[in-house]
Order: sequence, then C-alpha cells, then structure tokens
Amino acid sequence: MNGSSEVSVEKFDKGWFFDGAGEEKALIFYPGAKVATEAYAPLMYQLTESGIDCFLVDMPFHMAFFGMNRAEEIMQEYNYEAWYLGGHSLGGAMAANFAADYVEDHTDGIRGLLLLAAYPTKDLSTSDMSVVTVYGSEDGVLNMDKIVAGREELMPQDYKEVCIEGGNHAQFGSYGTQKGDGTVAIPAEEQWARTVEVFVGDESE
Repeated sequence: MNGSSEVSVEKFDKGWFFDGAGEEKALIFYPGAKVATEAYAPLMYQLTESGIDCFLVDMPFHMAFFGMNRAEEIMQEYNYEAWYLGGHSLGGAMAANFAADYVEDHTDGIRGLLLLAAYPTKDLSTSDMSVVTVYGSEDGVLNMDKIVAGREELMPQDYKEVCIEGGNHAQFGSYGTQKGDGTVAIPAEEQWARTVEVFVGDESE
C-alpha cells in the first residue's frame, strides 16, 4: 500500500497507519466482515487528507468480533488528543460495542463514533460521545429496523444520521459487489467524499 505527497502509509503490527498533516485527532477503523483490510484504504486516504490520522485495523479471520479490543491497544501505544472509532457493517457494530464498554471506565477516552452501515447493540444513550451513522439509500444489506431501533433506544443526545443518496453497502470499501446489495447510482469516489464530509463536519462541531 503506497502513500502520497500528503499521506504516508506504514504497516504496523495491528494493521495500517495513515499519517497526514494532522497531529491532534485520530480514527481507529474496523473493516466489515470477511472484507480485506486494504479495501478501505481509499476512504482512509481521504479522511487522513482532511486532517485526521487513521489506523486501519487488521482483524483475525477478517472478523472484527475476534479483535474488538484492538482499539485499546492502539490508544495505549499512540498519543493523540482526540480519539475516534469507526467501522463498516460488523466492524462498525464491534467498534460501537467496544466504545460502549470503554467509556464506562474512561471518561475522556473516545470523542466520537463513525458508523458506516452499522448499528450498536449496546446502550450509548448516556455517553458524551458524538455518534454519526452513515448509510447509502441503495443499501440492500443493512437491517434498517435495527437502525431505527438503535436511534430510538441506544443512541446519545449528540447523534446524527445521514443517508447518502445513490450509495450502497459495499461501496464504503473497494471490494466489488456484495450479495443482496442494491445497485449504486453514484461513483465510489463520491460516496467516500460524502462520508468524509459528514464525519469531518460532525467532529468539528
């Protein structure tokens, strides 16, 4: 995986580190189930170019369920003023569940969550974290009933939900089509750019 003039990319023991001009904020990102870690590199590049360093995490068997606590190890090894967690599909759910447990014991540990076509199964309603959920209008995989239930029962006061018109489930990464997914109406680059725009706008508020 190559870097660019604005972003350097380094392999480390837990995945890939995208290092840009930003020094204060970092996002730890969990991939979707059975998806190659590198599939999320294009999104990580764009996020890093926006001023947020990114840690793209390798998961055992490509399943975030088996590496849910890897964020804590990264936060212990690196020094940033503001930490954010994110993930796609199962990766987002596991990031949210880890964060729910972590903030019970660490009052200043995690600033916010970026959930891409994902929802938590643990209660975040009393958390001070900001949470933004992003999904595509053509997503044929995401369980929208779970999104609605989470919105009503599990989310904190600082919660935002954004639907990207024309986007689908798989196009948050770059791994081709996914069984059951809808047909996209926008290029992948547009879905990534819109995701970055939503997240950067949310964490700066």
